[in-house]
Amino acid sequence: MSREFSRATEVALPITSAVVGVYPSLNLADAFAIRLPAHASGDPGVLARHLVAHQPAWIGALTRLRDVLVAGFGLKTARHLSTLGGDGQPARIGIFKVYGATGHEVVLGEDDKHLDFRLSVLCAAEPGSGQRRLTVSTVVHCHNLLGRTYLSVVAPFHRRVVKASLDRAARVGWPPAPAHVQGDAA
Repeated sequence: MSREFSRATEVALPITSAVVGVYPSLNLADAFAIRLPAHASGDPGVLARHLVAHQPAWIGALTRLRDVLVAGFGLKTARHLSTLGGDGQPARIGIFKVYGATGHEVVLGEDDKHLDFRLSVLCAAEPGSGQRRLTVSTVVHCHNLLGRTYLSVVAPFHRRVVKASLDRAARVGWPPAPAHVQGDAA
């Protein structure tokens, strides 16, 4: 198998995404996309789990630092969120609550006292080429000054994290589509 991979690029928020219009106003909206090889799974839940499982190590270090800094403000920490899920609780992918899923998109996120956010993992054909691409979109709605201040600090890191996560997942290798799906595509 070739180890070639495409790199993530910033794109417009896909108009077909379920996160478009989810909030009355946005303090952040961005999207990054990467081409998927023909053999890769097109299941957005599988792809989201792959992204979370294969993040670069430096992202974990940033997350731990963030937890230390925000705990004093009473904000939800990744450490706390990682303990949620299971019987009687909403489904989660990593630290993210699953807000909805279709055959081509999973919407993740969290609500907190300072801001709410939604993260879309969307697998769709590229316009014009028919090649599939994975687009990770984020929308954020801040509730107050704490949210806007927090977002102004983390937004530059957020963009690097999303792009690096997509690039790393591609380098590791995307999970394959089930054999019957690969055979149907041929």
